[in-house]
Amino acid sequence: ASGGRLGGHIVQGHIDGTGEILEVRPGDKWQVVRVGIAADIAPLVVDKGSITLDGTSLTISAVSAPGEASPWLEVSLIPETLRATTFGERRANDRLNLETDILARHVERLAAFAKTEGPTR
Repeated sequence: ASGGRLGGHIVQGHIDGTGEILEVRPGDKWQVVRVGIAADIAPLVVDKGSITLDGTSLTISAVSAPGEASPWLEVSLIPETLRATTFGERRANDRLNLETDILARHVERLAAFAKTEGPTR
């Protein structure tokens, strides 16, 4: 139960799929990690939305365009995140477990019912 402000997003610990690190780009103040994702995961990720990679709640800093042949997402990791997690050691071709945002999964499910059944009430 949450007794205060919710920082980050709700992480349930369910794995929705895996991704592969495509690129790690070091920067002055952060490191950008691009992760290749499956086409069925792509609609569930949004720029500035939340994603859980290997159990760490992160903010998505960029996403591929809808319909792109090889979808991806990017996260920008600050030095503290790189120190406190295993992301500082991650390299291209590493596999990651990912969990999409529960709200995105609910919206996807509701939209699927709306397309197939029409109004429910």
